[in-house]
Amino acid sequence: MAVCGLASPVFLIAQSRAEQSFHPQIPKAWNDAEVSTYELPLSYGKPAHYMSAAEYYAIPARRIYRTYPIYRPDREPPDYLKWLKEREPEIAFDAAKLKTKQEWIAAGALVFDSPNIVLGVADTPYRDADWYREVKIPVTKEGIMLIGRYLIRQKGVVEVTFDACAMCHTRVLPGGEVVRGAQGNYPLHYSQAWQNKNTVKRNTAQGNESLRADYWEEYGAPWASQPELRSLTISRLIDLDESTPPGVFSRHGTRPAYPVRVPDLIGVKDRRYLDSTGLGQHRGIKDLMRYAIANQTTDRIARFDGFQPWNREKWLKQTAGRYSDEQLYALALYVYSIEPPANPNKFGAVAARGQKVFESEGCPICHTPPLYTSNKLTPVQGFIVPKDHKGRYDILPIVVGTDPASALTTRRGTGYYKVPSLKGVWYRGPFEHNGSVATLEDWFDPARLREDYVPTGFKGYDVKTRAVKGHEYGLRLSVTDKQALIAFLRTL
Repeated sequence: MAVCGLASPVFLIAQSRAEQSFHPQIPKAWNDAEVSTYELPLSYGKPAHYMSAAEYYAIPARRIYRTYPIYRPDREPPDYLKWLKEREPEIAFDAAKLKTKQEWIAAGALVFDSPNIVLGVADTPYRDADWYREVKIPVTKEGIMLIGRYLIRQKGVVEVTFDACAMCHTRVLPGGEVVRGAQGNYPLHYSQAWQNKNTVKRNTAQGNESLRADYWEEYGAPWASQPELRSLTISRLIDLDESTPPGVFSRHGTRPAYPVRVPDLIGVKDRRYLDSTGLGQHRGIKDLMRYAIANQTTDRIARFDGFQPWNREKWLKQTAGRYSDEQLYALALYVYSIEPPANPNKFGAVAARGQKVFESEGCPICHTPPLYTSNKLTPVQGFIVPKDHKGRYDILPIVVGTDPASALTTRRGTGYYKVPSLKGVWYRGPFEHNGSVATLEDWFDPARLREDYVPTGFKGYDVKTRAVKGHEYGLRLSVTDKQALIAFLRTL
């Protein structure tokens, strides 16, 4: 008989065995009926049309190999490349060998690092000391660069991974601590500018025309005006890249003139909508799985009112193949499991005052505790909410007045922005859906509403100054109340 309040040894053994054994029912993520309903219609009123489940599952599933860290040249172990060339290829993901939930989660971390594109070492600047110094590439305490890894698919051949989930969703804090799943701070666009400056073809007419063709595939939307796609040259692209800070990204389906803030995936299990524009509903693990499918495989070759951005064969030829459902399930479990880093900001008297300001200003209406988001959508200026949306989606009848371009003039635009969570703002930044301001202090600076304002985050395409409009809540607070509010937000 067990002592009151304590479990019996037999029960504990049975419980331990149950925890060790994990036999998930892997869902089929790319299901025609569910795929047709998980995304919101685009702002012009029609949804994207994706390839069928039969077409998707006809694509070969990717193999996930063991990968190895890339070091900054001055921190690389002696004879590291020689050692890598002596490695045999190793398959790192084998669902048949996963027996516990923790093993599935650990396997999901491998999928998180799995590349969508593989490059030759000579095709990247990853071994160039000047690149690390001039672009200010963040590295860990061990000197490891985190946006790519070395890959061995054939003994003696070292390749480089590119375009994995980890590329955008890994942050290195100032002390070298790594935050997986966070808004990343790899300076992707600074790196692109650096590489374009170092290519001899940067000013050729042929190079400019090729660039415009490439950008039309990545960003074009025939129903929306995107004048920058007609005027873009390599010289101007360099200027644009140099104005786009770490944590902001010209993601495919957006616009070069309106790149997006990289989202923080920590806590995504509790979010109802995915993307800044709430494009994807998140009704359960299958939606997160198919969101990964769309972003890494299918949305570039979807049809948007008859427009198909990429040629299917061309796109599929350069990708690593589709994810298997087992890989996607493990990936989703891993993303759901990621915990935030320890918060160094303690809740003291100033933060307590800030919490009262937060409540008195009505912030919880949109940023509702404990998630600090209402998990709803807010329509942008110029968008009329269709009648049938009100019963299908969670919509706040509030227009906050932020720039509507990303929601109205892109292939990811729905006419809405989702209400972001404020949890973890202490380690995030830049802020606003286009990442226009670097800090919370900048966000609560009323000067950002003026046309002569110089954004502290993303500057803008072909502009020197511009207003960062909208969300005027908190701008009229006293200096003391504003400081207290910010102190409170940094404890979340």
